[in-house]
Amino acid sequence: MASTSDIRKGLCIRYNHDIYKITEFLHVKPGKGPAFVRTKLKSVTTGKVIDNTFSAGHKIEDVRVETRSYQYLYSEGQTYHFMNTDDYNQIALQESALDAPELLKEGEVVTIMFNTEDAMPLSVDMPASVILEVTHTEPGVKGNTATNATKPATVETGARINVPLFINEGDKIKIDTEKGSYMERAKD
Repeated sequence: MASTSDIRKGLCIRYNHDIYKITEFLHVKPGKGPAFVRTKLKSVTTGKVIDNTFSAGHKIEDVRVETRSYQYLYSEGQTYHFMNTDDYNQIALQESALDAPELLKEGEVVTIMFNTEDAMPLSVDMPASVILEVTHTEPGVKGNTATNATKPATVETGARINVPLFINEGDKIKIDTEKGSYMERAKD
């Protein structure tokens, strides 16, 4: 058993007869009344995200997890196939287990979290950022650069991202996987 002081991003807990992963949390100490922890929980079975507030000192049941590196191979509809980088065993996961499947490129190495009790995969953690090539975007309009203007672009995985006007087709860009947003032009 853990308490609210042990809450951190990525912690898996058992709550309401399901396993949830904490995606965001905030410790709040109001001037009047007891402290509490505001959390955003994502179900590892359904992918549903809920908001929950725990009072300070509340006991939570944490789930023991183990992480392993897997390489993304390919997808078939809603099923994504991964290969263990240590023993080359393959597993297939549903799209709901992934946070940003539209940014996943073949050959990308991800971290998959497993429940140690039953060896069930719980979630897939992508790298903090990925580098993808822009396959389609409209040319930027000259003279429209005084503001922080953006335009839509399609990257090689099919995802649509808003990018600055100076980005052209064929450019490689760095994308934040958590927010799904443009970070910078990739350095060659």
